[in-house]
Amino acid sequence: MSQHFQFQLTATDGKARRGEITMPRGTVRTPAFMPVGTAGTVKAMYLDQVRDLGCDIILGNVYHLMLRPGAERVARLGGLHEFARWPHPILTDSGGFQVMSLAALRKLDEKGVKFRSHLDGSEHALTPERSIEIQGLLDSDIQMQLDECIRLPAERAEIERAMEMSLRWAERCAVAFGDQPGKAMFGIVQGGDVIDLRIRSAQRLAAMDLKGYAVGGLAVGEPQAVMLATLDETLPVLPADKPRYLMGVGTPQDILRSVARGIDMFDCVMPTRSGRHGLAFTRFGKVNLKNARHAEDKRPLDETSDCPASRDYSRAYLHHLVRSNEALASMLLTWNNLAYYQSLMAGIRAAIESGTFEAFAASTEEAWAQGDLPAL
Repeated sequence: MSQHFQFQLTATDGKARRGEITMPRGTVRTPAFMPVGTAGTVKAMYLDQVRDLGCDIILGNVYHLMLRPGAERVARLGGLHEFARWPHPILTDSGGFQVMSLAALRKLDEKGVKFRSHLDGSEHALTPERSIEIQGLLDSDIQMQLDECIRLPAERAEIERAMEMSLRWAERCAVAFGDQPGKAMFGIVQGGDVIDLRIRSAQRLAAMDLKGYAVGGLAVGEPQAVMLATLDETLPVLPADKPRYLMGVGTPQDILRSVARGIDMFDCVMPTRSGRHGLAFTRFGKVNLKNARHAEDKRPLDETSDCPASRDYSRAYLHHLVRSNEALASMLLTWNNLAYYQSLMAGIRAAIESGTFEAFAASTEEAWAQGDLPAL
C-alpha cells in the first residue's frame, strides 16, 4: 500500500472519470460513495457489513465528534479508526455545515465561529486551525477545510462575502495542516448559485495546489438543474489530476448525472436516513414500505441482489417491521439501501472502464422511470 496520498485516473468516458485514490490505509476506487458515519458509526449498520458491501471509505463529522465523545478522548483511545474498528480510509468534514444548521446562537467573524451545542447549550469555538487540529486528533485520512455555509437563496453580496471568507479560511487550514505524508486536505469551492463566484473560488483554490477539491453549498434545496449547471461551469476550472468531491449528494440520479460531469466522490445521509423511515432504494427506483400494497407481497426487494436484506426478506415482512416500528426495519432497509448505492457505484465504474457509461446511465434511468411493478 502506498505511503503517500496519490490519485490516478485509470479510464475516462466522456467527462466521466474512473480512478483510484491510494493512501496508507487503503485504496478508494472512484467514483466512490462514502456512507455517512456521523458520530463514528453508520447508523443501523455494523461497519463490517459496510465494508462487505464494497465500501472503501466512510465519513466522520467534526461537529458531532468534538461535542461527544470529544476529539481529545478519541485520540487517547487510539484515533477514530481504532475507536470504531474501521481500519480503512476515513474522510472527516470540517463541522462548518453542522455549525450553521444545528448549533444555536452562532457568532461568526474572521477568526472563526462561536456557537452553543445543540445537545446541552455549552459554548464552543471552531476556527480553521481548531478544525484541522480536531481532524488530526481523530486521525482521519482526508480532512476538509473549514468553510462558511450559507442558506440559499441569498443576495449576491452575502454569497460573495462568505465565499471570500472561505478562501481565506482555506489558506489558514492549509498552513495548519502542513505536510502530512499519506494524508490530504481538500479545499471547498463555494459561491452559491452565482457562476462567476464559483469560478473565482475554484481558480483561487486551484492556485493553492491542494491534494483534492470539493464542491460545497449545493444539494441545499436548489433544483437539480441548478446544481448540474454549476458543476458544468465549475469543474473545468479544477485540476484534472486531483479528486473532485461533491459534498452532501445525493439521490442515485444526482450521483449518476454528476459522474457524467466529472465528479469522483460523494457522500449523503439519504440511504441511511431513508432506511430509518421505511424507504428502500432499488434498481426499480424507490419503494415505500409503509404503503399498504406491500402487506401481502411475498417478493423480496430484489431477487438478483447479493445483499441478504434485499434478496431474502419479503416485502410483506419488511412492511410489517416498518409499520410495527421495529428496529430491525431500520437495519434491513439501511443495509438494502447502502447495498444498492455501492452496487450503483460498481456499475458506474465498470461502465466507464468499458466505455459504455452513456448507455449504462440511460438504461439505469429507464429502469427507475419504469418503476417497481406491483405483485401479480
